Amino acid sequence: MPFADRFLTVRRDVHSGEVLARGGDPEAHSILERSGFIPVVRLHETYHRLPVGLDEAEEKRLATRAVARLRAVKYGVDTGDAFDTDRREPHYLPLGSSVAHLAERIRDATSSDEVADVLTELTASHDGVLIALGEVLAATAAFYQDLGQPPDPHTAKRLQYLAEHRLAVLWSDLAHMRNDLADRHQDHPQRRACTAEVGPDEREASAVCACPPPPPRLTTTPVDAPAAPAHPRH
Repeated sequence: MPFADRFLTVRRDVHSGEVLARGGDPEAHSILERSGFIPVVRLHETYHRLPVGLDEAEEKRLATRAVARLRAVKYGVDTGDAFDTDRREPHYLPLGSSVAHLAERIRDATSSDEVADVLTELTASHDGVLIALGEVLAATAAFYQDLGQPPDPHTAKRLQYLAEHRLAVLWSDLAHMRNDLADRHQDHPQRRACTAEVGPDEREASAVCACPPPPPRLTTTPVDAPAAPAHPRH
């Protein structure tokens, strides 16, 4: 991770008057979004802004909270007096981290049974992750349905479609794979659990496990990125 990605600025833009946050890595962006900021993605930059329609006191509260949360996990934040704070908020792992841990379990798995157990957390028919996600989509659709703006019923129907068709296909495919793996009881031919025991025929006296060394990493010569095409002025 580039060292520069550990630094951000949180300031009020002198031209637009918006409170903007610039810089940071994906973790910092997640903290900003959980603090109320909205990502703005442009062709040559990505930054964050506070929502429109807030009064100055609420903007100060949200921006100050973001600074406190970023600094609590050792990000450097350049900000003005309006948003500066010595407060540090405790950092808790978000819900998504628990789901991401399932990927780590699959990466470490050595048998089909282990992967089937992980996929069960996604596909369980009563309380699996995908079932819960479908409930979130349905609840959001119901919220949009009578919200009052002309596009809202269309948004509600779009959410219902995603839940009933796209998400349902994903659940069906993964459930089929889970059931297939559960029936196999097969060890992965390229993976094996590390016993941390070295056999008597090991030639390297310093070895602490019987696992073979990792394959050598290939080194490549960096290639300059192609220049961006010139756009004619109109």
